[in-house]
Amino acid sequence: MFREMRRHNQQLTPDESREVLARCTSGVLAVSGDDGYPYAVPLSFAYREDRLYFHCAKTGHKLDALLRDNRVGFCVIDQDRVVSEEFTTYFRSVIVFGQARILDDPGEKRAALQLIADKYSPGMPQQSREEEIGRLWDKVCLVEIAIAHMTGKEARELRRQRAKEDAGQ
Repeated sequence: MFREMRRHNQQLTPDESREVLARCTSGVLAVSGDDGYPYAVPLSFAYREDRLYFHCAKTGHKLDALLRDNRVGFCVIDQDRVVSEEFTTYFRSVIVFGQARILDDPGEKRAALQLIADKYSPGMPQQSREEEIGRLWDKVCLVEIAIAHMTGKEARELRRQRAKEDAGQ
C-alpha cells in the first residue's frame, strides 16, 4: 500500500524517525481539500507513541477536509542546511501517513492539550498551563493522527558523519 523508499541507504531507522518527530516543533499537514485540490497547512504538534496531536478551530478548511476524508500526510523538516560549495543541502526529514480523528472524549482531549502545553511551555508552572487549557477548552478542537506509515530520510553526508561518530572517530 505504501511505497518503499528508493534510497534505502539514506533511510532513518524507525527510532531515528520517532526522535525527529519528538524534537520538531512544526510540520505540514496535507489533506484532501476542496474540489479535489490538495490542502497543505503548517502547524504545531506534539508526538507520543506513534500518534501526533494538534489543535485547531472548531470550524474551517482543515477541519472540513478531515471530516470529509480522514487520511492525511504530515511532514517535518528536522534540518535543511544549504552547502553551496557542494551544490547540495544537508537535510533530515520525516514523512507520516495516517488517519486523523477528532477527540471528543474529555479525557483524551485534556491529555492531548496537556501534551501540547508540556511541549511548548515546559517552563511554565502547571497551574498556568491548566488555566490556559481551561480558557481554551470550549473554543478548541483536538485532533489525533494515528500513524499508519512513517519514513525518514537524511542526506548521505549526514549519514556518513553519524557513522563516523558512532565508530568513535
